[in-house]
Amino acid sequence: MGTKLRMLISAVIFVSWVLSASGAHYHSRSYHRQKDVGRNEEINAIARRNKRDVDYDNNNALLLADTPDDSGSLQPVGDPSDLPTCLLCVCLTGSVYCEEVDPDMTSVPALPKETNYLYARYNKIKKITAKDFGDVVTLKRIDFTGNIISDIEDGAFAKLTMLEELSLAENQLVKLPMLPGKLTSFNANHNKLKTKGIKANAFKKLNRLMNLYLAHNELEAVPVIPESVRTLHLQNNNISMVSVDTFCKSNDTYYIRPNMNEIRLDGNPVILAKYPGCFTCLQSLPIGRYQ
Repeated sequence: MGTKLRMLISAVIFVSWVLSASGAHYHSRSYHRQKDVGRNEEINAIARRNKRDVDYDNNNALLLADTPDDSGSLQPVGDPSDLPTCLLCVCLTGSVYCEEVDPDMTSVPALPKETNYLYARYNKIKKITAKDFGDVVTLKRIDFTGNIISDIEDGAFAKLTMLEELSLAENQLVKLPMLPGKLTSFNANHNKLKTKGIKANAFKKLNRLMNLYLAHNELEAVPVIPESVRTLHLQNNNISMVSVDTFCKSNDTYYIRPNMNEIRLDGNPVILAKYPGCFTCLQSLPIGRYQ
């Protein structure tokens, strides 16, 4: 009898423990389920709030971009060409890329201060004025290749004391302005330059200039070239003659031009074989007609 009683008491205690554990597990699951529901509701509320913000911003953008005229139809606000430069162009740290801009870019864009490099190739820029670079004196490289520039005001580059590379290739220039003194490379290929449009000392004082490109123009004579120049391209002009002083020095028969290693005069009417004494100071003969 005692054994049966002990077994009965043990069974009661075991059942009570099982029921207690099940209840605790149920309450725990219920608690976590309520917690998850609360978290999900919070997440959904944030999502709905963000969506409202996005919709509000989009609606505002539409309102800013368009405005109704008298007829009630929406019309764009402002001229796209009046947009800030860094919306029309690509602005990276110190560099501005304005290539083939649409709508057409017809003037030099306003640049962020401390711009070092400007690439404004293949646009419709017509003129460069003295005000275009007034506040940007940090420029080191400018490339205006492939525009329709026909006029550059004489002081346009005067304040660009750090400018080293300048390309005005493939434009409609008939004369050159004063160039910055620290230029190392200047490219004016494929323009309409004549000798009278280049001042006698245009390049003479550029004692850092290494590369000078004046090919495919209308020059009648070789301009004064500084001794620092290494590469000189004058092909396809109207040059008909050269002299001893073009590259050498008539008063110094021992003079050797120290840096010049490439001269192109091909495509000109000059026959270089007629002027054999004009190249004795050079380390290599110019490329051109010698028959």
